[in-house]
Amino acid sequence: MKCIPRGGADDDAFPFMFGSRINSMKDRLDLVSDSSPTSSPRDWLRRQATIRGLGCVDFNYPQHFHDWDAKEAKQALDEANLVAGAVCLRYPSTFARGAMNHPDPKLRREAIEITKQAAEVAKILGCSEVVVWSAYDGYDYPFQVDYKDKWNQIVEAFQECCDAYPDIKWSLEFKPTDENTRFFTVPSTGAAMLLLKDIDRDNMGLTLDMGHMLMAGENPGQSIAMVGDKLFGIQLNDGYTRLAAEDGMMFGSVHPSLALEAMYQLRQIDFKGHLYFDTFPQRSDPVKEAEYNIQRVKDFWNAAGRMSKSELERIASEHDAIGALELVNQSLREC
Repeated sequence: MKCIPRGGADDDAFPFMFGSRINSMKDRLDLVSDSSPTSSPRDWLRRQATIRGLGCVDFNYPQHFHDWDAKEAKQALDEANLVAGAVCLRYPSTFARGAMNHPDPKLRREAIEITKQAAEVAKILGCSEVVVWSAYDGYDYPFQVDYKDKWNQIVEAFQECCDAYPDIKWSLEFKPTDENTRFFTVPSTGAAMLLLKDIDRDNMGLTLDMGHMLMAGENPGQSIAMVGDKLFGIQLNDGYTRLAAEDGMMFGSVHPSLALEAMYQLRQIDFKGHLYFDTFPQRSDPVKEAEYNIQRVKDFWNAAGRMSKSELERIASEHDAIGALELVNQSLREC
């Protein structure tokens, strides 16, 4: 793998590499030169390469591999001086009734094989992480599924993937609900931790998405602390937390105090992955939006590093709410 400066070429001291949602490069095409193609993952990667501070790209499988193969994608990364961060599962609508827990054993087997194919793609791209978010593994109504049966199917599927590719870090990205699946089989950080216990594989962990944690009514900092060294990936964004809404807003734009604590807890657990922005610019310039996210993360990260350890310990020992708010306010003023 190429040695890309973490945090961008102008900031070698920052400890993480940044990635951003490649599909966001389809937004605001009016800002792109008429002579620049914009219709394929290759084109979106070229546009991402203009983002100052971006070091890696997360690809969706099989969504981003219909018009080229993994070797061609790797060559495009090399040409752009970028690396692959992870490969993320996006099961096609064939699996609308379920992927790893589809009621048809043949389709369930097909979903597992697609999942393992993503690991092969990751190896070709030069990364070692596969993130599984299934839009379809869940249900909509009471009595629609056998909960224990669906749970066991997901456990067995991940065990098979982990055993088949022990050199790959597999991670589940949970989500509580969306328009495809009203109730996911794994709807929270707590449930995801129970799943890890049942899977019982060293190369199985979690990817936490800030928006998904907020949708689940969680405090992201607490969830990060709970997961600890099983946190393989983190997806950063923000949102207004309206019912079942994933807004994909810029990091720290709505909940700055939660963003600050998320950075603090990543420091506490000695997080080793890369930072990925799962945001939906839509009406904004996606290149400038990613650059803003990168700078804000650095601001929050540095502010968290300046917080007084002794004062934090005192606040925690006394459950001092006012002291905590005053410390947060002081830290945010320094962002």
